[in-house]
Amino acid sequence: MAENLTASNLFFAIAGGFVPSLLWLWFWLKEDSHPEPRSALISTFIAGMIAVPLAMILEYIVSFPIGLTGGLSLLVWAFIEEILKYAAARKTAFCKSCFDEPVDAIIYMITAALGFASLENTLFIIKTFNNNGILSGIDIGNMRFIGATLLHTASSAIVGIFIAFSMRKNRKNLKRNTYIGLVVAGLLHFAFNYLIIKNGGGNILKALMPLWFIIIVLIFIFEKVKSNIK
Repeated sequence: MAENLTASNLFFAIAGGFVPSLLWLWFWLKEDSHPEPRSALISTFIAGMIAVPLAMILEYIVSFPIGLTGGLSLLVWAFIEEILKYAAARKTAFCKSCFDEPVDAIIYMITAALGFASLENTLFIIKTFNNNGILSGIDIGNMRFIGATLLHTASSAIVGIFIAFSMRKNRKNLKRNTYIGLVVAGLLHFAFNYLIIKNGGGNILKALMPLWFIIIVLIFIFEKVKSNIK
């Protein structure tokens, strides 16, 4: 049953959107042996949030004026979001002096991704509150915490890893490897969304299991990048 969005519901929507992402961010930041400046992290997180309305506008253009549908629209949407998250990190952190270690690429990409996920999740929960009530909103918040937040973290971390290894080994291939990272991230993003839609939102474990495996692999790679800092 639909209900009006009250102040308390808005609070729960914001909490449901931001608290899980902030917990994820805390997990990744505590893994960084050389903490990044708080101002850079905050600006990157906010830039990730700002990317959400930009993504919504571009995705609307793709779906309506341009008229893409089905799997093709999902593919374009995935690349829009991955490119915007990368742009958020690049504009706010990659150009600063604090970006001086390979592992920083992963940290800032994840920070931008979690900023994006926080606002995106909040908007989805608010929409669900309005359409189906608070209990359904809580359910969708749990699903998005497990699914979408994990997806944004994994896909952006992949881009960060490609950048990190280029910084550590061969900077002349940095641009090429960044593009490759974005392609891999976009395809992962598309595959997850496609599986969810194909299953009608049900049996989410089929999509979550490989995502968790990817996250575990990324943690090991993250540790490898850290251990090679000279």
